[in-house]
Amino acid sequence: MLNLSPLFFTTVDDESCMHDELNLTPERRAWIASARTDVRDCLRSGVPRVLQASGYMEDVPQPRFFTQGSWAYKTLNSPAQHPQQADIDDGCYLPMSFVSQTKRPSTAATVFFAAAEEALKPLVEEKRWKLVTDKPTCIRIVIATYAHIDIPLYAIPDEEFVTLTTASMKRYGYDSLTEAMNMAERDAWTALPAGKVLLAHRECNWMSSDPRPVKDWFLSEVEAKGEQFRRVVRYLKAFRDWKWSRGGPASILLMATAAPLFEKRDRRDDLALLDVVAAMPDRLRAGVNNPVDESESLTDRLGKEAVEEAANAFEEFEKVLRGATGAGLPSQACTWIQGEFGPRFPNEPDRVKVVSVAATIAAAPATAGPSELVGRTKAG
Repeated sequence: MLNLSPLFFTTVDDESCMHDELNLTPERRAWIASARTDVRDCLRSGVPRVLQASGYMEDVPQPRFFTQGSWAYKTLNSPAQHPQQADIDDGCYLPMSFVSQTKRPSTAATVFFAAAEEALKPLVEEKRWKLVTDKPTCIRIVIATYAHIDIPLYAIPDEEFVTLTTASMKRYGYDSLTEAMNMAERDAWTALPAGKVLLAHRECNWMSSDPRPVKDWFLSEVEAKGEQFRRVVRYLKAFRDWKWSRGGPASILLMATAAPLFEKRDRRDDLALLDVVAAMPDRLRAGVNNPVDESESLTDRLGKEAVEEAANAFEEFEKVLRGATGAGLPSQACTWIQGEFGPRFPNEPDRVKVVSVAATIAAAPATAGPSELVGRTKAG
């Protein structure tokens, strides 16, 4: 059998691997981090300024921020193909007591979006970025051809806020902040769940949504299962991004599907990935729920037809992975795997190892392994 793991992940500095190829370059990561800081600073000062200029007489609190999604989970991959972009999610929060001063929730959501967009305009113009205001649950800023920042807007209970370290208006029929504050439908805060984090929605006003439990869940999974699990999630995302230039199963669905299927394989990322991929089609067809909210079906969100498409894709992916590990020629194995991941998988057959069946079996522990020690690795 063949051991392809050195081409998936290595700690040897002068050897390439797909894990490294998935990482954004240090220069791009630094640019994104700098842009995120600029956006936060702009909103921190700009939202209070815009709201006060629009008639809010009392002190307007400065927003607070919480990075969520793949940047926070350390599973962010560089784009595989056009038109994909690295997606950075940075939640912007105001305390519930301030947001709910506006009598109608729909008004408050509209005002929050409008104020944030108005505050961002000078920065976007200065940096020559692009402001996208037609996303239902966020404001998007395209900061480069390879990356954008999504800013979902939240109202959070006051005690949690303390510890939490115009184009669009016209599109929705408003010409100014003042008009937006006065033209919403009749509604009431009492209709919304008390004590919850609420996400502003352009069409549905507010919906209960807190990104923090998902982040806590995923990081606890990595702590329990080890860094190999995080890498397998990144490989699954890399396969998706090569298979689907647009769309495909969401990252949260891939994470939630993979978590109960993963088993640590000692120094064998290829087998750890194969184990997960082999079981994914049945798991997807059976239905996968949000790991922190069993009432939410992630597969229902994707849709029956798209779930079946994904299940079929992973069935074919398993055949290729299994065939590659059992191939007679390393060069053939590399060609097959490159067909699933694209050129980011190294075509270096001389680094593929031939191993015995007994050694392959020995790579699987009897029980789930502990977290890996942090050493000289290249984890992203």
